[in-house]
Amino acid sequence: MPSKRGYQRGPFRSQLGVLAGAGRLVFAQSQARTNIPMTSVNGPTPNDAQRPRRVADGASSPDAGDARRISDDRSFGASLGWTVLGTIIPGLGLVRGGRRIIGSILIALWVIVVGGVAGLWVTNRSLLTGVAANGDMLHALAIAMLVIAVFWVISIGATHLVLRPRGAGWGQRAAGAVVVGLLSFAIAAPLALGANVAVATADLLTVFGQTSTTTPTVDAVDPWKNKDRLNVLILGGDSGTGRSLKLGVRPDSVSVLSVDTHTGATSIFNLPRQTAKMPFPPDSKLYKYFPNGFYDGSNPLNQEYALNAIYNNVPHLVPKNILGNPSSLSTDAMKLSVGEALGLKIDYYVLVNMDGFRDIINAIGGITVNVNDRVPIGGKNASGTHPEVKPSGWIEIGPKQHMNGHDALWFARGRYHTTDYKRMARQRCVINAVIQQADPATILTKYQSLTKAAAQTMSTDVPANMLPALADLALNLKGKPIRSILLNQSVGFKTWDPDWDLVRRLVKKTLAEADKGATAKPSANPTATGTGTPTSSATSSPSPTASSTGKEKSANLDDECAYHPNK
Repeated sequence: MPSKRGYQRGPFRSQLGVLAGAGRLVFAQSQARTNIPMTSVNGPTPNDAQRPRRVADGASSPDAGDARRISDDRSFGASLGWTVLGTIIPGLGLVRGGRRIIGSILIALWVIVVGGVAGLWVTNRSLLTGVAANGDMLHALAIAMLVIAVFWVISIGATHLVLRPRGAGWGQRAAGAVVVGLLSFAIAAPLALGANVAVATADLLTVFGQTSTTTPTVDAVDPWKNKDRLNVLILGGDSGTGRSLKLGVRPDSVSVLSVDTHTGATSIFNLPRQTAKMPFPPDSKLYKYFPNGFYDGSNPLNQEYALNAIYNNVPHLVPKNILGNPSSLSTDAMKLSVGEALGLKIDYYVLVNMDGFRDIINAIGGITVNVNDRVPIGGKNASGTHPEVKPSGWIEIGPKQHMNGHDALWFARGRYHTTDYKRMARQRCVINAVIQQADPATILTKYQSLTKAAAQTMSTDVPANMLPALADLALNLKGKPIRSILLNQSVGFKTWDPDWDLVRRLVKKTLAEADKGATAKPSANPTATGTGTPTSSATSSPSPTASSTGKEKSANLDDECAYHPNK
């Protein structure tokens, strides 16, 4: 007979069984309608394998399911399209592939960087140019660009893997790999090049920023805002082969490049290196020591008081700090004297060692010039007790000769059995060729070689923060005719007794002709007769009446440097 306890539990258990069975029936019907898998109270059902689960990054399981469904359902072509879009805007493809968190972070970073740079460019450009003029900031920028390149490439690969159909065949996988590789290269290469340019520019900045009391004060945002003309003294330094500029220099050539900062109209003026009685501005402290110009008072042919002697000799004849910074006294004296002689305010100087000139020409890919006279390579004229030294070779006459740095150097400086005036004419043609032929793409590809050569053999007082503005101005010069006038006896100029009032009138007239574009085009067939002559004679033959006519006209360097051989 059953116990009392067992007898009482029997009906209760039976009722619970009925209720549980009814509950399972209702839940099963609900599951059937909603297609939600049911788990038995006794363990998982076979459908439990389909239940969405948590993913590792804490995102809800539907995201992972979405990613799988997108990967399964989207075509291979569409996955490539979204990979391209994800390359342009990092993170966009990842959001599309269901990776919303990381994708949104990348998009936000992209918007911040691009928007921030664009905003600064519009509202505070001086901050960006300040970065370009700061060596430490440029090194930091280079590192940042490399880091960005790495993460951007990873983003491209991840985007394609998320969106690629799961059933893609080997052909599609190979094609996808090629596309990802090309897109990665398209992103990484410019960033790597940018990093290289940033490091090279940081090294180049060591040349700039020399303190001087003769440099102008300019607007940091727009340097040309209140400055209509830029005058740069260009000195060709001959300090000896392979010798540093810091060990001493003898200016072998003296030129001034004068540029209208708004139109790009450019003029070049050369002064013979042996010019005597170089003046100083009356308001300069140097005027007290040289009221009659740089002159010994008796012999205008004394080369210790010639133009090219100012650089080395003036610092030994006046107090070291007379102009402020003793280290810039040589170049400041040159700027003041040449500027007073031409009637121009010299803003900056650039001193290039001749060896450095050769390397710079090589770095820009060489230049092409017309050769109208045989030009010696090496050689020395007899002087005093020093015998004549024959040239080691010659640059022969011919049109459109492409020269490397070595030949261009001798084309500009060769003086064996020729005149200084012909040499100065060739130097103007070299400057014209560099301005007109320097290709930005070539310069960019050889930028590191160019900056290395410049850093080793060039000095200047141009501020580093002026470099972006000067680069824009240089582009404005391309294609513009350059004018010049040769200061020799044919225009009444005498190196031993210069008429500086005449020189200033000629300079002023040349600038006006350049501004008005009063240039004559080179003849259509300059080689037909072979007897053409430069607009401004490259010889020192005197023309006694020229200085009295007042009709001297500057030369268009395209004409002066055209092919008209002197045989």
